[in-house]
Amino acid sequence: MKRTLLVLSALFLTLTVSAQNDCYKRIEDAFAKRGSYGVGDDMHRNVIVSFFEKDGSSTCVSGKARVENGQIVSILLQYDDDTYEPFEKKFYNDKKQLPGISNGISDMIYTSDGEKLKVIFIDKLKPKQKSFKEIALPDDL
Repeated sequence: MKRTLLVLSALFLTLTVSAQNDCYKRIEDAFAKRGSYGVGDDMHRNVIVSFFEKDGSSTCVSGKARVENGQIVSILLQYDDDTYEPFEKKFYNDKKQLPGISNGISDMIYTSDGEKLKVIFIDKLKPKQKSFKEIALPDDL
């Protein structure tokens, strides 16, 4: 009984930690709540590239992306020494076309190697809405 409880506790803790470390889910939730500004044609220098693992988790890295006609035409990934290297693999969306962008996040991008990724235009995330500041009432009322 104790062993089963211990195993269940460890499993719950592992699932909780992996959910907290899933960078794409956190970003996706923020974009869904706050929305984004339009992504224009240009080289965007502050993007997040989220790689999806087979187990459903994701890993996020810094990068750049060139957008032309509303589609991503090139991706560069940033390395530890602050240099950028082009993402050399050919990529496409589920329609075998250049990936488009919706609400600041690209379509799911596939490579011939079976990788899956999305490009997130984090600078286009709308700011949080202001909220009212609540006050504490005096105790002597």
